[in-house]
Amino acid sequence: VQLVESGGGLVQAGGSLRLSCAASGRTFSNYAMGWFRQAPGKEREFVATISAWTGGIKNYADSVKGRFTISRDNAKNTVYLQMNSLKPGDTAVYYCARKQGSLGLGSALPSEYDYWGQGTQVTVSS
Repeated sequence: VQLVESGGGLVQAGGSLRLSCAASGRTFSNYAMGWFRQAPGKEREFVATISAWTGGIKNYADSVKGRFTISRDNAKNTVYLQMNSLKPGDTAVYYCARKQGSLGLGSALPSEYDYWGQGTQVTVSS
């Protein structure tokens, strides 16, 4: 399984970006997916997660709730993170990840994910 993120970049505070994560393999829909981020000198932290199949269950970190939206397109093997009203505190490398075990809900714990992308840099200027 390979996960490839794209869509990062430099944006001014208040702006928007949409991150994409394209997954290889034929069973993408069977797995919950998550987005995490890591700022310099900080630990990797949970951002958002979406359940397997229809993606009907989504969870967000309090710091992004109401500003970020996670979604998935199983036909394209892709998970997205729409980020609006960006703040300088959102600056980080963003990673997508596939949760261990099929047909499940997402999790905020990085240890429960078995495949990770290489990350994409998001920089928000003030």
